[in-house]
Amino acid sequence: MTNDVIITGAGPNGLMLACELALAGVRPVVLDRLAERSAEQKANGLVGQVIRLLDHRGLYQRLSGAPGAPDPVPRFVFGAFPLDLRQLDGNPLHALPVPQHRIEAALEERARELGVTVRRGFEVTGLTQDDTGVTVDVDGPSGAEQLRARYLVGADGGRSTVRKLAGIGFPGVTSPDPVARIAHVLPPAELRVLDTGEVLLPGCPTPFLPYTHTRTDHGVFLLAPMGPELVMMATLEWSGPPVDESVPPTVDELRASVRRVTGADLALAPASTPGAHTPRRQVGHNTRLAERYREGRVLLVGDAAHVHAATGGPGLNLGLQDAANLGWKLAAELQGWAPPGLLDSYHRERYPIGERVFMHSQAQMALMSPGPAVTALRALFGELLSHQDNLGRIAALMAGSDVRYDTDCPHPLAGGFVPDLPLTTAAGPTRLAEAARSGRALLLDLSEGPTQLAELAAGWKDRVDVLAAGCPQPPAGALLLRPDGYVAWAAAPGEADPDGLLHALRAWFGEPASARL
Repeated sequence: MTNDVIITGAGPNGLMLACELALAGVRPVVLDRLAERSAEQKANGLVGQVIRLLDHRGLYQRLSGAPGAPDPVPRFVFGAFPLDLRQLDGNPLHALPVPQHRIEAALEERARELGVTVRRGFEVTGLTQDDTGVTVDVDGPSGAEQLRARYLVGADGGRSTVRKLAGIGFPGVTSPDPVARIAHVLPPAELRVLDTGEVLLPGCPTPFLPYTHTRTDHGVFLLAPMGPELVMMATLEWSGPPVDESVPPTVDELRASVRRVTGADLALAPASTPGAHTPRRQVGHNTRLAERYREGRVLLVGDAAHVHAATGGPGLNLGLQDAANLGWKLAAELQGWAPPGLLDSYHRERYPIGERVFMHSQAQMALMSPGPAVTALRALFGELLSHQDNLGRIAALMAGSDVRYDTDCPHPLAGGFVPDLPLTTAAGPTRLAEAARSGRALLLDLSEGPTQLAELAAGWKDRVDVLAAGCPQPPAGALLLRPDGYVAWAAAPGEADPDGLLHALRAWFGEPASARL
């Protein structure tokens, strides 16, 4: 039996891809080597454009527990610089503090609702591919077996077995520093919360801003209240004592690190609330990027394609949007309507975004490292951040809202993620994000009068939905949206541009159905 797609790895990126494929009418099989979902504490939340993508899928509401659209965050951090985003006109940065195990649970729940099969306890040990598919060797609960798929996607993390078996190189840099320590603990009694919201530690003259990396002469400190009985604390050290990696990290080890970094001796105790609160330690960091995201019928998403420092939380923003970019293109290839080169555009579009995260994650680590030269650099960088244009560029960098894919359309919205617009349709008021819940391409007609747009797009009705809607102060007269939320084509109000629309429909969604009969 040949599956359409096998995805290895039931983490957030693999599950997101499974959901995207299922929305497009493809039923993937997800394999994971673990017998049950991991309770290990990994990412602490979501940052950036991915939150708007999850809003397009109705998943933001599941994760946040709040109805309606996500709001941008008033503050964030870059390289231990606090960013006050309230002064920006059009703040692009969103964040949602939710632990990774909850993200995985919500995505798996959605995948199963869409009919996706998740098989646990299956470890990939080998693969061969030919012109029609990939044969995958696995060790499962019943022993060794072989599975067959038309495509195989590795979403199996930074040590990806699929990437290695496919012969895809993983160049980059490895640094022995810093040593990162993190744990969820009970709120120490010695903490004093000031009226400003800052936290004063005993023996420290300067207060610390919660949720913000703070650079000291000896490292970096982070404190993030997660509830009345739960505080996350973390440190980074470049020149601490030697670490015996064979010994598991403890809360006492974190306490000693906090003392070295801040000078404060806090009585730390493990958190008593439910959850995965095991202390973690990471020695050094890898920054690596796969040479290519596709090798024949094998593709990579998420950490299998890129690893980097976690500063600023770019990992899931990058990986989940990899999945959204790949999902509809792979479905188009499987269903036979993909225009030439569409699947190859996955690497072409996402690899430069990986390079960009590669760049800014290393830049942030450099800005946080100790030494007088870095202190001087930070003084200059801080001056630059005092200018709104520079602050806006950093916010867009961290959000990923500066991403622009190549299109042939000159409209300023083309190539970027579509703004969330208030719409009035025949069914009543809605938001663009709610209109995009099907995961299909969407031609949005915002013209006030009758147009030929629906007629022009009729040949693509099996792939592209058409919606006529009113919009106050529309940014365009019409928008053609890809399933991943990016604008493939747009026309100014009053400019029909039928040739441009037909060109974009063919370029992104293939020939009309009648031409394929």
